[in-house]
Amino acid sequence: MIWASLVKLLRKAGDRSVSATRIHETAIVAKGAQLGERVEIGPHAVIGENVSIGDDTVVGPNAVIEGWTTIGRNCRIGAGACLGGRAQDWRYKGEKTFLKVGDNNDIREYVTMHRGTAEGRGETVVGNNNMFMAYTHVAHDCIVGDGVTMVNCAQLAGHCIVEDFAVLSGLAGVHQFCRIGKMAMVGGLAKIVKDVPPFMLVDGNPAEIRGINVVGLRRHDVKPAVREQIRQAYRILCQSKLSISHAVERMAAELEKCPEIDHLIEFLQSSARGVMK
Repeated sequence: MIWASLVKLLRKAGDRSVSATRIHETAIVAKGAQLGERVEIGPHAVIGENVSIGDDTVVGPNAVIEGWTTIGRNCRIGAGACLGGRAQDWRYKGEKTFLKVGDNNDIREYVTMHRGTAEGRGETVVGNNNMFMAYTHVAHDCIVGDGVTMVNCAQLAGHCIVEDFAVLSGLAGVHQFCRIGKMAMVGGLAKIVKDVPPFMLVDGNPAEIRGINVVGLRRHDVKPAVREQIRQAYRILCQSKLSISHAVERMAAELEKCPEIDHLIEFLQSSARGVMK
C-alpha cells in the first residue's frame, strides 16, 4: 500500500513537470500574459501583458509578442519574430486592435505580423497549419486562411486576403486590398496589384495568369474531371478576350457545377480591386 501510494505521487509529480511551462531566465514575460501548458519561452524573448499563448507553443530567442495578441496551440515561433506590433498606418493612433493566430503555425525567423486598425477590420487574422518562412510580413487587417505557405521575404500589404492552401513564392509583393484565391500559386518576385483567381498560377511584374496550378490541385486531391473544368474556366477567362462579367456568364452556362467552379465564379463576381488575367 505504501509503495502504491508512492508510485501515484511520483506519477503526479511527473505529470506536473511534463505540463509545466518553461521560461528562460533571460526572457521577459509580463504579469498579465496568459501562457498555456508546456509553452516554452526562449532566451531574451519578450511577451506583453495582453498576450495569450496556447498549449505546446514554442517561442524562440529574441522573439517579441506584444499588443492584444492571441497565439494558438502547437505553434513554432522563430528567432527574432515580431508579432502583434503597431499597424504601419499613419491613421493608427494606438487603438485597441488585435492579432489572432490559430493552431499549428510554423512562423520562422524574423517574421512580422501587425495588429489591425480601427478604420479597417480591427484585427489581423491568421488561420491554422500555415508556414511563414523567414522575413515574411503580414500587415494590418489581413486575413490568412489555412494551409497557406509564404516563402522567404513574401510580403502582404494591409487589408489583403489569402485563401486556403495558396502559395506565395519568395519575394512576392502583394498590394493592399488584393486577394489571393484558394490554391493559387504566386511566382517568385511577382508583383500583385489585382486579385489572383483561385486555382491559378501567376507570375511576372506586374503578374499575369500563366495557367492553372496543376501541382497544387493534385496535391490537394482535386479530381481530374474537376481539374479539367478549372482548365476550361482558365481558357474562358484568359483566352476568350471576354470581359470578366461576360466570362462569368459563359462559365455559369457551359461548365459543370461543382464547389470549385462555384467558388471561382463567386470570387470573380465579388472582386472590388479587379481580377488579373
